[in-house]
Amino acid sequence: MTPLLTSLIAFVVIFGGTFLGTFVRNRLPRHHLSGDTKDVVRLGTGLIGTIAALVLGLLISSANSTYEAQNAEVKQLVTGIVRLDRTLALYGPETDSIRIQLRQIVGAVADRIWYENSAGSGKAPPFVENASTILFYNEILKLSPQDEAHRSLRALAIDVGSDVVKARLLLFAKAGGAIPMPFLVILISWLTILFASFSLFADNNATTITAFFVFALSAAASLFLILELSQPFTGLMQISSEPLRGALAPLGS
Repeated sequence: MTPLLTSLIAFVVIFGGTFLGTFVRNRLPRHHLSGDTKDVVRLGTGLIGTIAALVLGLLISSANSTYEAQNAEVKQLVTGIVRLDRTLALYGPETDSIRIQLRQIVGAVADRIWYENSAGSGKAPPFVENASTILFYNEILKLSPQDEAHRSLRALAIDVGSDVVKARLLLFAKAGGAIPMPFLVILISWLTILFASFSLFADNNATTITAFFVFALSAAASLFLILELSQPFTGLMQISSEPLRGALAPLGS
């Protein structure tokens, strides 16, 4: 289920709490709407409101941290690939075939990363190492340096290649992360109870209904923001794959 669809459902449910409160108010005896009853209900909803506000704040902070962390990891991967290519270029023309392989691998790696992180089930598919990646790394290991400078560049290429692999595995390890549905259901239930309690003692007129509509829309928008940020490789605010795909210029350009 997409963040937009989930947020729309949340909006309908939360805003529906307004009509639930109105429905209950019209059927309660008058003495059930006394001042003492209002105080008790307001105390209870105040507690729920505080909990919901804290949870929303923590979720927004956590989702933003997830987005920023994975964005930084993509940049780290891009940086590592560029460093690896520059190191191989410094080694000499004998690495041209390896650099060509690197350019062929980058697109496949980008496709795999964005596929893993956009899995609809919320679970990443099993990790499968690309055969071309293994062959590429073996080609670096097969280099035969003739002097100290080439030995240093070969060792550096191996180290940078290892860092690239680590960054790639780190992105895979965090793939498929999503907010559990039971968690969302409970949070939406809290918000629905709040709106039902608001309308339980409110006048039924166009102004209050409009206000409840705006408030419910704002609450649903906060859920949309959380869901979007927690899935940084899909949706409207997804991390772009273009920096990774365009990290390396064609050989000889």
